[in-house]
Amino acid sequence: MKNKKRYVSTFCVAFILTASISVISCQKKERPESRKAAPVDIEILKSRLVLETAVDAQTGAKVSRGTFAVSEDREAREERMIHLEVVVLHSIGLEVKPDPLFVFAGGPGANVATYADFYANSWVREQRDIVFVSQRGTGGDNRLDCELAKQDDNLQSYFDPLFRIDFFRPCLEELKDKYDLTKYSTCMAADDYNEARLALGYGKINISGTSYGTRMALVYMRRHPETVRAATLNGVASIAFKNPLFHAPGFHEAIRLLMTECAGNPDCHAAYPNLEEEYETILAQLEEAPVVVNVEHPVTKEQVPIKLSREGFIEALRTMMYRGNRQVPFLIHKAFEGDYVPFAQVGLMSERSIRRLLAMGLLLCVTCAEDLDRITEEEIVEIASGTDMGDGRVRRQKAVCEFWPRSEIPANYGEPVSVDVPVLLLSGTLDPVTPPRWGEEAANHLPNSLHLVVPGAHGVGNPCLTSIQKQFLKTGTLEGLDISCLEALKAGPFQIPKKKKH
Repeated sequence: MKNKKRYVSTFCVAFILTASISVISCQKKERPESRKAAPVDIEILKSRLVLETAVDAQTGAKVSRGTFAVSEDREAREERMIHLEVVVLHSIGLEVKPDPLFVFAGGPGANVATYADFYANSWVREQRDIVFVSQRGTGGDNRLDCELAKQDDNLQSYFDPLFRIDFFRPCLEELKDKYDLTKYSTCMAADDYNEARLALGYGKINISGTSYGTRMALVYMRRHPETVRAATLNGVASIAFKNPLFHAPGFHEAIRLLMTECAGNPDCHAAYPNLEEEYETILAQLEEAPVVVNVEHPVTKEQVPIKLSREGFIEALRTMMYRGNRQVPFLIHKAFEGDYVPFAQVGLMSERSIRRLLAMGLLLCVTCAEDLDRITEEEIVEIASGTDMGDGRVRRQKAVCEFWPRSEIPANYGEPVSVDVPVLLLSGTLDPVTPPRWGEEAANHLPNSLHLVVPGAHGVGNPCLTSIQKQFLKTGTLEGLDISCLEALKAGPFQIPKKKKH
C-alpha cells in the first residue's frame, strides 16, 4: 500500500517547522550500509547466550534473564567479547505466535533491559514473547557511563549545561582504556540484535521503538529487512533528524503550539489569559539575572539552593514537556508571579531522570559520528540560532565531539530508509523533540507505512492507540486497520489553580 497519514487534533495548527575532526583511531570506513558482518555459525551464537528461566508462582509466567556475548569488533583477528543484558518475557497464552516483539530503547543511551518490569503485564504477552536486549554500551559489562553528568551532591549541575568539557574529558580517559569507542554505532548494535535473534531461535520478529529507538528500528530494518514482520515507531527520529540540531526549533514550536491550545481552551485561557506574555517576561528577567530557588533534594529531602538561569529554565521546560505538558501553563504562571519553586522542582526531577537513565558515553559515540558530523555551521545559524533555546546546546555538544572518538558508520548512513516492511508511525502534536514532521519525513520513504498524529507529547499512548497496535500486531498488515477511534481523541485537561474558598 502507499504510505498514508492521518492527523487528529482538537485545535487548528500547522505542523510545519522551519527547518576534518581530530579523533582517536576512529576514521570512518567508506563502505555501504548494506554490507553486513560476515555470517556467524548459529551454534556458536547459541553458545554465547546464557539464560536462566524463572516461573512466577502466582501467574505461572516465565521470564528468562541472562547475557548474550557479542564481538566488540567483528573484524578484529582477536575478538574481545562484550556481554549484553537479555530479558525474555515469555508469552502467557496457550497459542504462542513464533514472531516475538523486540523492543528498542530511546536516548541513545537507555538500557532497554530495565524496561522489562514495565511490560510484565503487557497485552503483547497474550500471544507473543517480548524480548529486551541491551544496546551495546548501555548495559551488561559495557555500559559507557559518565558519572560526572549525574551529581546528586551538586544539584546545581542539573540546571547547568550538560555538555561540558570538564565533564567529558575525564569520562573519556576512563572509558577509552576499557573499550574501543569506535565500535558503538547504531549499525553495529543492529547487527547485535540480529545475532541475538538467531541465538534465541526466532525467525521473523516484530520491532517497536520510541524516540532514538525509532532510529535503531529504521537502521535495523535497512540492514536486516528480511527478518522484520512489522514495526511500530513512536516519536520518530528519522535519519534526517540531526540530534541535537533540531531540539531548538522543536521546542520553540511546541511551546507556542501549547500556548495556542491554552488560548483556545476556555478553562486554560481564563486561568492564564496572558500566558505568552508571562513566558516572554520570565525569559527577559532571567536573561538579566538568574534567580535563586530552593529545591528539595530527591534523596536527603533537604532544601538546597540553586541558581536558575534563562538557559536552565528553557532546558528544564523542554525536557519536562517530553512526557506531558498539561501542567506547563500553571508552572509558567507561578514562576511569573515570583514562585519558581514548583517549576524548579519539576525541572529537577526531569533533568535528573534523563541524566541517570542515559549512558552518556554511548550517547556521544552514537551522536558525534551519526549526527553532529552531519551538522554544518550554516545549519546551526539558520535552524537553531534564532529560537528561544538558541544554539548553545548544539555548539557545546559539537565541542565535546571534537575530542570524542567516532563510531564507524557507513558512507551512506544519512540516506533515508526505504524498505517494504509494514510500519506504523505515531507522533504527538506537542512533541518538543521529534514533532510530527519527522514521522512524516520517515513515512515519505516507507512505501508500506501509516503515520498517525494524535494529541500528546513525546511517545504517545492511550486506549485507542493500543487497540490499533493490537490489530496491527495481530495481522502484520496496515490493510483494513480500524482507526476510527482516533476521531474521538482529545487532549487532556490543563492543570488549573484551585479556587480559594471564602
